[in-house]
Amino acid sequence: MSRKRIVATAALLAGALTLTACGGSSSSSGGSSGGSSGGGGQTVKIGFMGDLTGENSGIVIPPYQGAQLAVDEYNATNPPNKIELVKYDSQAKSDQAVALATKAAQQDKVIGMIGPAFSGESKAADAILEQGEIPNVTASATNPGLSQNGWKYFHRLVATDDPQGQGIATFLTRIKSPKKAFVISDDQEYSVGIADYAAKGFQAANVPVERDKFAQGASDYSSTVSKVKAAAPDVIFYGGYYAQAGRLLKQLRDGGVTATFATGDGSLDAGLISGAGEQAAEGAIVGCPCNIPFGSTDPKLKKFSDDYKAKFNADPAIYSTEGYDAATAFIKALQAGKTDGPGINDFFTTLSFDGVSKPVKWTSTGELDTTTIYVYEVKGGKINLLGPTDKAQLS
Repeated sequence: MSRKRIVATAALLAGALTLTACGGSSSSSGGSSGGSSGGGGQTVKIGFMGDLTGENSGIVIPPYQGAQLAVDEYNATNPPNKIELVKYDSQAKSDQAVALATKAAQQDKVIGMIGPAFSGESKAADAILEQGEIPNVTASATNPGLSQNGWKYFHRLVATDDPQGQGIATFLTRIKSPKKAFVISDDQEYSVGIADYAAKGFQAANVPVERDKFAQGASDYSSTVSKVKAAAPDVIFYGGYYAQAGRLLKQLRDGGVTATFATGDGSLDAGLISGAGEQAAEGAIVGCPCNIPFGSTDPKLKKFSDDYKAKFNADPAIYSTEGYDAATAFIKALQAGKTDGPGINDFFTTLSFDGVSKPVKWTSTGELDTTTIYVYEVKGGKINLLGPTDKAQLS
């Protein structure tokens, strides 16, 4: 995704998720100096950067908690090098992310970074991590351009906005056979990018598309609603985060717009439902390059779900498994004796393991070898998984 969140009650999939505030024993933003751990071993610092307290934190707290779970499990084995997971709360602000990345590299001496969580802050901060030779693994930033900057220390664990936006458009075309589509976004980096790819997907299917964009800080979308009503589309795609998506969806429904509403991973949060209201949100479609493991019978996913819930008193949510796998990648590097940024980064070039979220193996640009986009639907105040875009059917 690019920007994402929680701190409230999240009803994801088959049940209500009460996502707690950040659990675990990591230090506060910026962290404290590392030192010796019990048993004579050393403690190394790995950062986690993202919106941990802002309006879209619902997408970031789950991967943070997933990472904390992996770190705590590793530290419990009393390894030679324990990990301190240091929080960097960027609140999804690019300038704040730059300052925190500088602090992480120069003052805190982290050897790795999980994040940044969103695309805009990644675009701003990753150059600093690159300069500091700090390998970084984002669990949720999806802008395709991030892997096209020549950065050697950049990695991600999700599909980009390109297959996501086009995949959702293709799904809507297959299911709804629309004669016209309307694509909306706010002006955030992630929002514009995924909206562009959704429009591209509709155009590839010969579905006429009209578009509109509003400012991130706007709260009155009456102008957009009027344009949508005049266009009379069969389907609407919104590129953006759940805080804005919920308000937009409510105003569209209040304005008499009944067209199918779809959005991307930035809105895969119960905040979409609470923001729009349960009635307005009913039937909304959300795509995501994530397969949330709630209720899974797969032994690995079930164990993760049970352990996650036991620790945080919450079911896994968006990108919680990716956060776990990001931390696991660093743990595997430490287990292989790599304790500095360049050594870990070299290790990542050959790393291949079957993660909780997906198989983890990176190309030379830091992208995953294979990815899948999943579709979710709001029904009865809950977000339910329908399946991959090429097989999913509306309930």
